[in-house]
Amino acid sequence: MKHVLSLLLALLLLSSVASAQLPPSLTAPPAAKDPAAAANELIDRLAKGDFQAAASNFAGVMRNMAPPEKLSEIWTSLQAQMGPYERRTGVRTQQQGNYQMALVTAEFQRSTVDFKVLVDDNGQIAGFFIVGSKPRPGFGPEYTPPAYVHKDAFQEREVTVGTGEWALPGTLSMPVGAGPFPALVLVHGSGPNDRDETVGKEMPFRDLAWGLASRGVAVLRYEKRTREHGSKLAEVKDLTVQQETVDDALAAAELLRHSQGIDPKRVFVLGHSLGGMLIPRIGRQDPKLAGLIVMAGAARPLEDIILEQVAYLAAADGKVTDEEKSQIESLRAEVARVKALKPTDTGTALGAPDSYWLDLRGYNPPEAAKALKTPLLILQGERDYQVTMDNFAAWKKALAGRPGVTFKSYPKLNHLFIEGEGKSTPADYETPGHVAEAVIADVAGWIKK
Repeated sequence: MKHVLSLLLALLLLSSVASAQLPPSLTAPPAAKDPAAAANELIDRLAKGDFQAAASNFAGVMRNMAPPEKLSEIWTSLQAQMGPYERRTGVRTQQQGNYQMALVTAEFQRSTVDFKVLVDDNGQIAGFFIVGSKPRPGFGPEYTPPAYVHKDAFQEREVTVGTGEWALPGTLSMPVGAGPFPALVLVHGSGPNDRDETVGKEMPFRDLAWGLASRGVAVLRYEKRTREHGSKLAEVKDLTVQQETVDDALAAAELLRHSQGIDPKRVFVLGHSLGGMLIPRIGRQDPKLAGLIVMAGAARPLEDIILEQVAYLAAADGKVTDEEKSQIESLRAEVARVKALKPTDTGTALGAPDSYWLDLRGYNPPEAAKALKTPLLILQGERDYQVTMDNFAAWKKALAGRPGVTFKSYPKLNHLFIEGEGKSTPADYETPGHVAEAVIADVAGWIKK
């Protein structure tokens, strides 16, 4: 469990905007003189296993969050997921707030990864993030369909969501038959997700797409912008959830309305995790949607949920070490910085530009949903430690008097709506599983009623 916590602290897996992070220092001097050299040196030292040397060049809170032994665990975990490290293939730099930012592209055996490194005026590392990763040819994950999938009941075709520099590759799963069919857009959770929302050995969005298409619902899923254009998106100085998530969800819905075989009056959007949290914003900007589905949608500030996840994992084995306490306190200080941001701040916190957090300040998803007239389906796994049942309770409380809202929770399901027993941990995601058939049936039935 402890190595899982270390990786979470490093990457805030499934929680932060860009699957980051080793947090940046709490204060930053002016821009670095040679960020490319400092960033390349960091990656080279990690690749050589010289974690003492890598950590020696860390500044501020980085020293506390990522001592050499933690760097070793993080690098080992990355290679376990992506295969052995092979080479650096490029670096580019730009100013980001009070830092110089270097984007280093590196190849592992199974994946190409973009690392974002923040460098201070002394050439020290003030932040270290993963902002994108893609499987290399021939190394995609394996997938065995669940029994509820009937591959002869649907066909798939490749599509493009959006246009121009942010266009995204996607897959449309179409039921066999004349139609017109109701259709659903799938909106990802946090991090640089692929179209299947792959986490470990799970592919919940493929389960949803194939399961629903087997029941007569067309489903569109696509690469998230932070995955397809991760390094380019990292250069956006005023990034918000609008560019990261909302714009592409709206473009996907519009694409479905103009797709042959789709009923344009029955286009729905489903958001999972962060995507669920943003469903009210998506619905407000597209009132033509026939319905909105929230799966494990956060109802409280994202920075608070990140901190709670880390604290949960630290305590999951029954003991919180002094080192873990220190790491959590460093993270708590970073959360406090998010809450104290001023509108003029232009730095980075918790893996995202200050603009990202400022945009979400004061956003209350359940309250925002009250103003919508669109039908809502709110789903929650009761074993979810990432978005817990108190979030579900907040949705129910806020929407109690609003017509057209359906709630359902599932006692044995985790954050990915996959069945399990006991307390949920990240180890759940390393055991192959599928979205529960009851979820597929409930979503299909609600859409088609």
